Amino acid sequence: MRTLSELSAGDRGRVTRVGGDADAARRLMEMGLMRGTTVEVIRRAPLGDPLEVRVRGFMLTLRRTEAEHIEVE
Repeated sequence: MRTLSELSAGDRGRVTRVGGDADAARRLMEMGLMRGTTVEVIRRAPLGDPLEVRVRGFMLTLRRTEAEHIEVE
């Protein structure tokens, strides 16, 4: 499995697991990053942090540490 932080701009993936501590995982799921959701990486900052993704038709900016807890296929 790969994490969302490993995807490049233009790549898509389907969320298979949201990990991390309970509060962080709940926060990510409240933002729409639930299992089965398709995510597309739109762009990354020059040093790779943060990254902008499209989820359920809206744009979301995540820190790399947050994206490392989201497994995709």
